[in-house]
Formats: sequence, C-alpha cells, structure tokens
Amino acid sequence: MEFLFFIADADDTDVGPDFDADARSWVEETDGSGARIHGNRLRPAADATVVRVRGGEVVTSAGPVATGVDWIAGFDVIEAADLDAAIEIARKHPMARAGQIEIRPVWPL
Repeated sequence: MEFLFFIADADDTDVGPDFDADARSWVEETDGSGARIHGNRLRPAADATVVRVRGGEVVTSAGPVATGVDWIAGFDVIEAADLDAAIEIARKHPMARAGQIEIRPVWPL
C-alpha cells in the first residue's frame, strides 16, 4: 500500500546541526529497504503558485493553498503493508522530531 508523507516544517523550527546527515541516513535506510519509492525537498511556501479555473478562466495566485505556521518542506512516497508500518517508517524521520509528518494513504484511480 502506498502512503504519501507530507514533511511539515515550521518557520521557527531548529532542526539542529546533524539534521542533514540524519535525513541522508533516513533516505539511505528507507531506499535500501525498498520502502521509499520517491521523495524530495520542496522550495519554500513563498515560491508556491496556486492554479484555479473559474468560469473558464485560469486564475493563479502566489503562495501556498493554506497559510499557517507550518509549511510543507518535502514529501516521500512510501510502500508499507499498512498504516502501522508507515508510522514506524515515519517515526524514524528526523523531521518527526523537529516538525511533523502527515501520513496520507494514496487512493489509486
């Protein structure tokens, strides 16, 4: 079963000096186990563009869909047997200690 991890950060989050090394270790571990299908960091929320079509017209706006303290800093697509297995993978992610991870099951078409 596929799960999407939204890696959420807060502007005031102190990730610590070892965060990059910890993140690389998590990626290597989950890639090595075959659990991680794909993932990457995202540019800051200020670089986002929202697209809507209203009355046949394309309307764009700068910035994220939702505003708040937290912003989506990255994502990972994970293959796991069930939600418990996905939680076990997420709990090892360094951002689980510095921010938060939203786990959402993928709903195939």
